[in-house]
Amino acid sequence: MTDTKIVLITGASQGIGRACAAAFLAAGHTVVLAARGRAGLEEVAKAAPERALVHPCDVSQPEQVDALFAAIAARFGRLDVVFNNAGIGLPATEIADISWEDWRRVVSVNLDGAFLIARGAFGMMRAQNPKGGRIINNGSISAHVPRVGSVPYSTTKTAITGLTRTLSLDGRKHDIACGQIDIGNAASDMTEAMRQGVPQADGSLRPEPVMDVAHVAEAVLSMAGLPLEANVQFMTIMASKMPYIGRG
Repeated sequence: MTDTKIVLITGASQGIGRACAAAFLAAGHTVVLAARGRAGLEEVAKAAPERALVHPCDVSQPEQVDALFAAIAARFGRLDVVFNNAGIGLPATEIADISWEDWRRVVSVNLDGAFLIARGAFGMMRAQNPKGGRIINNGSISAHVPRVGSVPYSTTKTAITGLTRTLSLDGRKHDIACGQIDIGNAASDMTEAMRQGVPQADGSLRPEPVMDVAHVAEAVLSMAGLPLEANVQFMTIMASKMPYIGRG
């Protein structure tokens, strides 16, 4: 990037969010680190404590999200980029065996949380001077091709695509760009099971290739680095040999 930005990353304590936070800090940006646990965020912040704001936040709780944006406004007075990344999943389970509590737990983080973060970011970017900014939603290739037994996760990630498209429209008059990155098999704690074997559409259980999560961080950094007159609307980044394209 040619200039430094104020960047908010949710789910920043582990996996994709942590890798992206490290990449933005290494590139010289100021990063607001949000996730439920403080300890993991403080570990990430050690890379550049003078440019990191640690703010524990459960994105599914409206009052906590409101407090997050109030803290950003008080500390920095503006927000340039949001990586709307926080998300959870369930082990592969057929819909008849998914409890209401588990359904709501996934939806509350993946969809309610994404809405709350996008709402707060949009409001702040619309009101600031100069106005505008960029929201990058973490979708998933599950928004296009679901996995076996993934009703809660795939449903929420499909909804994120609708959120992205609508934000892109609503944001035009405010110079707010919105894009989505759909990620497949980035190596993290969440995808560790893929190395051992995951259910396939043909009923088999097979390990799948994964890619270094650093490649995702590079892609998000690139999306965020564009001027607001340009936008990566949708990007798919995935392990090249994972069973997704064609017949697997």
